[in-house]
Amino acid sequence: MLIAIYVVKTNLELEITMSRVIEKEEEEAAKHLEAIMMRASQEGIDCEISAPHSEEPYRDIVDAAAKSRADVIIMGRHGRTGLPRLMMGSVAARVIGHAPCNVLVIPPDAKVECRNILMATDGSGFSEAAAREAIGIAKKCESALIVVSVAWNDAEVSAVENNVRKIVDLAKADGVQAEGRTLIGKPYEAIVATTKQRHADLIIVGSHGRTGLKRLLMGSVTERVIGHSETAVLVVKA
Repeated sequence: MLIAIYVVKTNLELEITMSRVIEKEEEEAAKHLEAIMMRASQEGIDCEISAPHSEEPYRDIVDAAAKSRADVIIMGRHGRTGLPRLMMGSVAARVIGHAPCNVLVIPPDAKVECRNILMATDGSGFSEAAAREAIGIAKKCESALIVVSVAWNDAEVSAVENNVRKIVDLAKADGVQAEGRTLIGKPYEAIVATTKQRHADLIIVGSHGRTGLKRLLMGSVTERVIGHSETAVLVVKA
């Protein structure tokens, strides 16, 4: 089952003073959702659509996912905001921070074919959840799995290598073709660069949850990977 939701962002003041603008967006939402439903029907997929009004679109998206017990939320990335730590739209950031399930963020023109999957780990419990998901997807899709971890300096290399080795061993034990890479540098830059070099079409990372900041609701490495990558990113919720 596919549930497509297009949230029309509005508030009482806009409803009163800019009703025509709201009507136009409603028309665009209806057209967009009908196109999705038609395409789903052509593929033999059941599809439900909705276009609620909301001051905080992320809440409607998260609530819809919870109500339907969705396995994954799929969102497009609208690009960068220009803020140094918030590198994607605030709606996507908040959805990831509050979502009850995994979230797949797809940048413009990206294709998810699961031929080469890159999984980034920092050795945390969040990364363990991401590793299980990555191995499961790679096994189902018969994908190659590249496990990457990034050390800030030489002193961290040994621990980072150990993190990578554990996941590679788990993957191979489950029949998944896997290799590990230990890198040194800024984590998000190294992850994005390796994704390009290895032609990965999906990055899998773990969510570190909320930071307490109103608009930044996950670890900055994950957020910057999403903002800079030309590849789809699956954020796994522990």
